[in-house]
Amino acid sequence: MDLKIPSELIVQCMHCGMCLPVCPTYNLTLLEKSSPRGRIRLIKEVEDGNLPMTDDFVDEMYFCLDCQACQSVCPAGVQYGKLVESARIKAFMLGKDKQVLIKKLIFRFVFASNFVFKFFARLMGLYQKTLRRFIYKIIPDRLRRIEELAPMISNKFSDEVLPEVLKPNGEVKYKVGFLTGCFMNVMYSGINIDSIEVLLENGCEVYIPKKQVCCGSVMAHYGDIEMARRLARKNVIEFSRYELDAIVVNSAGCGAFMKEYGELFKEDKDKTLSEKAEHISKIVKDINEFLCEIDFKKPEVELDLKVTYHDACHLAHTQKITAQPRTLIKSIPGVKLVELNESTWCCGSAGIYNILRYDDSMKILDRKIKNILETKAEIVLTANPGCHAQIEYGLKKAKADIKVMHPVSLLNIAYKMMKSSGNFAVINYNEAFKNRE
Repeated sequence: MDLKIPSELIVQCMHCGMCLPVCPTYNLTLLEKSSPRGRIRLIKEVEDGNLPMTDDFVDEMYFCLDCQACQSVCPAGVQYGKLVESARIKAFMLGKDKQVLIKKLIFRFVFASNFVFKFFARLMGLYQKTLRRFIYKIIPDRLRRIEELAPMISNKFSDEVLPEVLKPNGEVKYKVGFLTGCFMNVMYSGINIDSIEVLLENGCEVYIPKKQVCCGSVMAHYGDIEMARRLARKNVIEFSRYELDAIVVNSAGCGAFMKEYGELFKEDKDKTLSEKAEHISKIVKDINEFLCEIDFKKPEVELDLKVTYHDACHLAHTQKITAQPRTLIKSIPGVKLVELNESTWCCGSAGIYNILRYDDSMKILDRKIKNILETKAEIVLTANPGCHAQIEYGLKKAKADIKVMHPVSLLNIAYKMMKSSGNFAVINYNEAFKNRE
């Protein structure tokens, strides 16, 4: 595999400094090396052979959240995400990453198989329901932090509840595939089911391939591009079995990476696979994006709620989707959307960043929670599982009685209330939220 980082990507940077105010890590340290332009300069020096690939260099690449906020403000259109991820891949492949062995164990053993992933999820669920109260106080602080960050495992996994094909009650207007995902499947099964119900309500025939796997985004972002390609290949094959109008994804990180499948297999020797991957990339849609494109059914019931919305990085900065989730939220009568200050500022989750760099992650999260509390909202809406878990954790630490939801879950609650009789908006909402799992 060619590990050379394309020079045309590096030289795009003008070092103007527009990225500095929006970079969370630069704002933590005020060090040039921890800014996007500083990291680009480091990458250039390593590529040119002027600097060795030291531990400090690798650490700086992983100190970056890869939130890509810098891309949103860059006047030169620098593809910073590709640069920092290429540097991580190079470090990973050359064995310069100190965490390469543990990452390989997690990525290539746990994530590689749905069976293994769900086995560990069930063990975690069993621990949460039985052993947690007995051993929580005696486990080491580092393990306790990781344990606290983990959301509750769902009682039932969505891929085991949902059949392969679901048809709407009325006319079939669209045929769509649906990614159940890995974390979404075992930790946020209720959101997956909400997503399916909303799609059915909007005339979609939904196909859920039983042999689909993790999309590969976490591996790609953390250097293991080989494993990411292996998983992506399986998904390309499985989703290509159907003639679909769209593949709908309710996780920002997963959707962003699946939209890159075409580029991932652009130079593949299997031209058929390359063509299929390109097609998959073109029809992948975030669920907020898809619903707005089809002019989704507007609720006709009033919910007396004050909500705010956090923009997931890979939805706002990578996919450039910001208006659509707000359109969904504002479509529900009675819902008051209070705009969140620095809504596109990273929450500090960033895949597994909050596990690998807990202290840095918490500093970034504190800023997010402060802004959320100032809205006095009852609910924080966000469209990514990592953000969901991170913000939920931060609110719990702050002892704030604020719920976290996916926009599509709120929309589904409104749909369900439309079908029920009587004016029980708030009661039905509370009951629906309790039964998300």
